[in-house]
Amino acid sequence: MPSGRRWRGGFPCDTGNGTGSGTGSGTGSGTRSTPSASRRDPSRAAPPPARREATCARGRPLPTCPWRRAPRNSAPPPVVQRGIVKMVLSGCAIIVRGQPRGGPPPERQINLSNIRAGSLARRAAASQPDGRDTPDEPWGFPAREFLRKKLIGKEVCFTVEYKTPQGREYGMVYLGKDTSGENIAESLVAEGLASRREGIRANNPEQSRLAELEEQARSAKKGMWSEGSGAHTVRDLKYTLENPRHFVDSLHQKPVNAIIEHVRDGSVVRALLLPDFYLVTVMLSGIKCPTFKREADAEVPEPFAAEAKFFTESRLLQRDVQIVLESCHNQNILGTILHPNGNITELLLKEGFARCVDWSIAVYTRGADKLRAAERFAKERKLRIWRDYVAPTANLDQKDKQFVAKVMQVLNADAIVVKLNSGDHKTIHLSSIRPPRLEGDSAQDKNRKLRPLYDIPYMFEAREFLRKKLIGKKVNVSVDYIRPASSATDTVPAFSERTCATVSIGGINIAEALVSKGLATVLRYRQDDDQRSAHYDELLAAEARAIKNGKGLHSKKEVPIHRVADISGDTQKAKQFLPFLQRAGRSEAVVEYVFSGSRLKLFLPKETCLITFLLAGIECPRGARNVPGLAQEGEPFSEEAALFTKELVLQREVEVEVESMDKAGNFIGWLHIEGVNLSVALVEQALSRVHFTAERSPYCKALLAAQDAAKQRKEKVWSHYEETPVEEVVPVLEEKERTANYKPVFVTEITDDLHFYVQDVETGAQLEKLMENMRAEVGAHPPVEGSFVPRRGDFCIAKFVDGEWYRARVEKVESGGKVHIFYIDYGNKETLPPSRLAPLPPAFSPRVLPPQATEYTFAFIQVPQDEEARADAVDSVVRDIQNTQCLLNVEHLGPGCPHVTLQFADSKSDVGLGLVKEGLVMVEPRKERQFQKVVGAGGHRGLGGAGWVLRGCSEGLEALGGCWDVGWVFGRPEVGAREVWGGFWGYWGCQVSSGGPCAPLTTGADQSWPSCCPIGTMGVPPPPGAAHPQTPELIIDQTLGTLSPGVTPALSPRGHPSPVPPGVTPALSPGVPEWLQTLNLSSRSHCWTPSLAPSQCDP
Repeated sequence: MPSGRRWRGGFPCDTGNGTGSGTGSGTGSGTRSTPSASRRDPSRAAPPPARREATCARGRPLPTCPWRRAPRNSAPPPVVQRGIVKMVLSGCAIIVRGQPRGGPPPERQINLSNIRAGSLARRAAASQPDGRDTPDEPWGFPAREFLRKKLIGKEVCFTVEYKTPQGREYGMVYLGKDTSGENIAESLVAEGLASRREGIRANNPEQSRLAELEEQARSAKKGMWSEGSGAHTVRDLKYTLENPRHFVDSLHQKPVNAIIEHVRDGSVVRALLLPDFYLVTVMLSGIKCPTFKREADAEVPEPFAAEAKFFTESRLLQRDVQIVLESCHNQNILGTILHPNGNITELLLKEGFARCVDWSIAVYTRGADKLRAAERFAKERKLRIWRDYVAPTANLDQKDKQFVAKVMQVLNADAIVVKLNSGDHKTIHLSSIRPPRLEGDSAQDKNRKLRPLYDIPYMFEAREFLRKKLIGKKVNVSVDYIRPASSATDTVPAFSERTCATVSIGGINIAEALVSKGLATVLRYRQDDDQRSAHYDELLAAEARAIKNGKGLHSKKEVPIHRVADISGDTQKAKQFLPFLQRAGRSEAVVEYVFSGSRLKLFLPKETCLITFLLAGIECPRGARNVPGLAQEGEPFSEEAALFTKELVLQREVEVEVESMDKAGNFIGWLHIEGVNLSVALVEQALSRVHFTAERSPYCKALLAAQDAAKQRKEKVWSHYEETPVEEVVPVLEEKERTANYKPVFVTEITDDLHFYVQDVETGAQLEKLMENMRAEVGAHPPVEGSFVPRRGDFCIAKFVDGEWYRARVEKVESGGKVHIFYIDYGNKETLPPSRLAPLPPAFSPRVLPPQATEYTFAFIQVPQDEEARADAVDSVVRDIQNTQCLLNVEHLGPGCPHVTLQFADSKSDVGLGLVKEGLVMVEPRKERQFQKVVGAGGHRGLGGAGWVLRGCSEGLEALGGCWDVGWVFGRPEVGAREVWGGFWGYWGCQVSSGGPCAPLTTGADQSWPSCCPIGTMGVPPPPGAAHPQTPELIIDQTLGTLSPGVTPALSPRGHPSPVPPGVTPALSPGVPEWLQTLNLSSRSHCWTPSLAPSQCDP
């Protein structure tokens, strides 16, 4: 209570404040002067009789005592007053308060007249370094306890008999509502806990009654009249603790009996711990009440500070309680006070006198949720300190506060994207947690761009935890608060408005689970910041457990490192990975990002790499793109396709089959999720069309069936589809002819995948003139180093190793000053520093003269998949045609570039045919009839009239002990090879042009070659009823058409040969070409037997 409402002064029966803690002790409601009687030796039960007659209780001469200044009968009759005992100061002094009306009530200190009780201990004032602590006088504490147990909180009536000039009031106190109740002074004297005032004479009934009771107590040897000095009633008070934490821990959170001696404010008390008489200050765990601030020489209460203090005083002051000492924080003891009538901590919160504090609520042993619930109760009713409270979600509808949604994406360790029932997507941030982040100056390479997911410790683990727990599942979302948008500062970037919520699945709080695993930390707030998680205390407790167990971010172990190679757009690395991924078949992957409906970014866990993946077999609508100087709008339904792909596969675990890659280093293949082919799913949803490349895939039928169904529905990309009516007319088959229109070109560059760049000879003079003028311009106005900032797609000029400038295009810009450029007039690529680049003058831009380097690839040949074989072919081409003039004819268009045939300018011989003859490449099978003469199908002359070579394994040969490589078949241009029986090989000599005599074809001969005469078969006779099979292992290559001098072909076994079967005699017919007779067949497992007489077929 405010100290101005308490009477002060001195009187003989004033024996201190009853707590043994005067100035500096924090006890009592005010500071009172210490009477001389309280400073006497406690071993003296009473002063000598002579002293008693000569002095009053203050040690003054009797004529100066205040009560002798006026005759007793001159005082007016006393008025009976009522009040409630708030506090017992000593055995003869109490504080009485009135009834509260609109605030704390007034108080009065009443000293019992005519009696004296022993003084209580007092601690030396902090301002008096030489002062000493004063101990209890004998029987002083029992007297105080007698009154405390009898009067605290009880209604009494009292009369004031006289008042000293200092304002002290003395009178009689009766228990009850009138003077018929128990006389407190007489009860004290009767119990031997007080004596009559020294020097008083029994000249009235009250004095006579006191004298009689004192004599009875003396006779009965009660209290101070008992034998002995009463030293056992003197407390051994302990005002300080040498090690508060050790003291608290030693009690093991067991309840300790105590008396609340003083209330500093609503949440801080001074308690006397029994039975060891420790006098300690206890702060209530988990809460804080408004306090009194000292300004100048006065205490200024915060709003509701006085009311909170009175609330606690009226319930706990000088009551018997139990205290659970729970923790020690900065030498402050935290505890919970238990009273039979309730828990004061929860009551203060519920009545709006206190707020929860984060730093101590975790140690509250009765459950932090109870405190939060009590605080929430007061907030909802806006009680006292919450009178101006506005809930963080007050402006939200109930349906927006709590809802169920499906998780579509995990943005990072504290944010997710969910799909609402309405179909809208919403970003949700987990309340009150912070994801892993780089602390201080990180050791990151400044030349390498920071990738937070992989470079920040434990960020990847946190993201993966959320991804595996939440992706594609429904969660319960409870919005805790909306964080408004903030503008950027020097140290903090700008943030948009955030919806922060508690997300739970299966009763598990995801934020709490993250924190408990050490994958996130808990945010700390200002005490008045109410924007926090509704389960903030559980988060703090989870973090404490993670710290204790050393998990995740709190671990002292070495931080996990994730070395993930990003080969997206890196053609060289992609080429290295391609064969491995092709051989792997189906590989596990995680979809990290969706660029469009058919373009994704994948993370391959086993290979620890990131790749860009394009869906094979379909043509998806292109999305909007921003290119330098132009914003391209997306095609219809591109956004729908991208959204469909996102919802189906984003951040899911999938399986991929890699088939090939494009020239930009993107892998092409098939993606499967839970048995669903994404390409087929997009076609089924009418969000994509089937691409012509799907014809060669095993999923072609499924794609075409899905497309036909989508066409019938006329949805989305097929919404304007009109089915072409089928007219019953006799089709006129017009056989297309191959067009040969060779033009002169100059080959400038050969790539590693056997593509090449050429310049048109006709425009060569224009290019030379442009280059000459451009170099003159650059020489006259040299570019300033650093003036050009390269960006992908920009045209520029680049200084080549010869010191000359050439037109180029920026392909890629890497951190660390590396720029990948493409020379647009020559086709070669190079990596240069920005200092060797300059802006392209407008007079020489591609609009003036288009890029002169045009990309082509060879037609009718297959590039070897084996790296060494492909390198041999590339080396041969570079040796033959690079920087030479050739003749070029476009045969057909391809997905990447036109396919052409190339001839040497002088000899007119075909470059591709030369590769085939050297055995460096294989012929590409073509179904078009106009190309049959070129590839030499059906034994016709083609590519110089080459023969055929058959390689591979078949069932019949494997059964005989191994796979055989048939070898090269040389001879006249008409000599070829074809399979006639499953597992057996045959050789024929074909008379296509001569039309010579030929016996009827034997069983199994290829019916498409009516003029072909077989000259022999290899192997044992076929089994009865054998059919002509389609052996998938058969590989047909075109090779040399004529036998070079000195070359001896042979049949070479692969694996181990088998001996010649019994009864089989190796033989050669006389009609077999002469060079075949040089073969040593006696050691082979098969023989050569003629099928027709030599006279019937010209070898």
